[in-house]
Amino acid sequence: MGIFTRFRDIVSANINAMLDRAEDPEKMIRLMIREMEDTLVELKSSCAALMAEARLRGRRAEEAREKSRSWAEKAEVALRKEREDLAREALVEKRRWQKAAAALAAEAEEEQALIAQYLADIRLLEEKLTAAREKKRLLAERHRHAGRARRAREEIRRLEGVQAAVRFEEFEKKIARLEAEGELVLPPGAGELAESLERLSRDEEIERELAALKAARDGERRGA
Repeated sequence: MGIFTRFRDIVSANINAMLDRAEDPEKMIRLMIREMEDTLVELKSSCAALMAEARLRGRRAEEAREKSRSWAEKAEVALRKEREDLAREALVEKRRWQKAAAALAAEAEEEQALIAQYLADIRLLEEKLTAAREKKRLLAERHRHAGRARRAREEIRRLEGVQAAVRFEEFEKKIARLEAEGELVLPPGAGELAESLERLSRDEEIERELAALKAARDGERRGA
């Protein structure tokens, strides 16, 4: 693929749309930046070579113009010496170098126009590259934030699980402790109360037994 074709493809590319469709946007932006950097290097290299060639062509055009002026002077000298034949030959050389200078100047002008286009393309690509690098920075920052947020959520869930387990375990221990205290520790007066109740129970049994004996005795008396 030629450098200008690559340049047009890069400049016309919609970075955001390409990233939206990409499975791995960060990888995609890295590849795009690398392609832009490579293309920029080639553009600058080609532009530098063309500028050197244009300078050389400009010097050659100036040399041709100088030779054209020199032959014009020689034609005048020959004419003053009444050597029309030499003057005519000098004018032929003058016209030849004049045409060469004009051709070289035209080529140099075309090269200057191409250099201007190169420089404009380089500026445009540098702007595109700057935007892509900024996009890469934002993507990396979003990736870092997303990773931190994910780890924070995982840590919160982990801590919530640990805290819930700890609270439940503490609750179980508290219930078990209260149950143990209820079984092992009697409240004040509990022993006396139990003894009084037991004594009343015995008294009731004695009273019932005594009543039964009295009833039996009264029955015997009535029978006699």
